[in-house]
Amino acid sequence: MTQALESFITIKSKRRTLMAFNFKEVKALFLDQFAISIDQAVLYEEAFTHSSYYNEHRSEFDKYNERIEFLGDAVLELVVSEYLFAHYPQLSEGELSRMRALIVREESLAQFCQDCHFNQYVRLGTGEEASGGRQRPALLCDLFEAVIGALYLDLGKDAIIHFMNQTIYPKIKRGAFDQLVDAKTALQEELQKSGRVQISYQLVGEEGPAHNRRFKVAVQVNGQTIGQGQGRTKKLAEQAAASQALQALQV
Repeated sequence: MTQALESFITIKSKRRTLMAFNFKEVKALFLDQFAISIDQAVLYEEAFTHSSYYNEHRSEFDKYNERIEFLGDAVLELVVSEYLFAHYPQLSEGELSRMRALIVREESLAQFCQDCHFNQYVRLGTGEEASGGRQRPALLCDLFEAVIGALYLDLGKDAIIHFMNQTIYPKIKRGAFDQLVDAKTALQEELQKSGRVQISYQLVGEEGPAHNRRFKVAVQVNGQTIGQGQGRTKKLAEQAAASQALQALQV
């Protein structure tokens, strides 16, 4: 077999593994579930393409969802802030901030993503797919923000509000995020029931590009690690670590 023929077969094989983005299915999802008629396919193709897939198919296209996720993160924080400000006039700035943090944290956004079935349509690389990336909270959080970014660029802020009214805002109304005593405070109160303890939070790792860092924090009591957590900021990672420690204490 000649080298040219081998190269041709390799290229054909690679193209057979390329998973086409099915915009018709995503469009039907938005129309059926949210009564939203999305339009610009290229935006959603970008939003539903993970970096792992892009890295395996660089010659086929030049975009994945990191940049549009950056925009969606900002849009999401804005509309959640506006909603809380309008509907909770009795809360202080600190209480509003804590409630917003609960809503936009990684765990919450990952669950929203699954509730909306977005994880069924994301394009993943072979390794990411095999390792369970379609269920990984950090990936789902980024995917949800990327879809918000695409929807914003496609149809504007009114469409975002319409989407939120059917997905996240009802959960807020039902009190799903009324945990105004943060996890760090709750953990401190729980541990100090049995006497004075020394609680500390240690940064044990970080990853990702500068604009999208992921921090890993361990919470220690008298030098012993009792919980770990991750988040987009050190404060959110500390809250996640405290939450995990609380769950462990309750088992």
